[in-house]
Amino acid sequence: MKTKVPPAIVMLVFAGLMYVLDRFLPVGEFDFFGRNVLTWILLVLAAIIGILSIAQFLYKKTTVDPLMPEKANHLVTNGIYNYSRNPMYLALLLILLAFGLKLGNAFNTLIAAGFVSYMNHFQIKPEEDALMELFGQDYKIYCKLTRRWF
Repeated sequence: MKTKVPPAIVMLVFAGLMYVLDRFLPVGEFDFFGRNVLTWILLVLAAIIGILSIAQFLYKKTTVDPLMPEKANHLVTNGIYNYSRNPMYLALLLILLAFGLKLGNAFNTLIAAGFVSYMNHFQIKPEEDALMELFGQDYKIYCKLTRRWF
């Protein structure tokens, strides 16, 4: 696969961009009742989704390495993968959204959208190509039945 940057590092870079934007953009600040609670809900949800998705890969004894999808030996389509083809990346997005809420700058949603765009183009699409080669028609059917993110 062409991509060589681990998705967790990509998420940290986008989180850094959120932090810089929050510190240097003088507009866009917001606050609302329950913001901290919502932040924690997103983090807990991210943890649950992330742990479940990794556990399912480990249970099926297939690779969780996002840089080497060609090493996958089993197509995981049940459990949380019945609702999202990329729950691990969804968990990273939820962490970014929680961080954006914590910072309290509305423009951070644009950076979160940038993360989705980057992941779709540079990580997910190459993964999908590799998995299509490995699993063929089974993967094609799975893609038609299950959304990319949620």
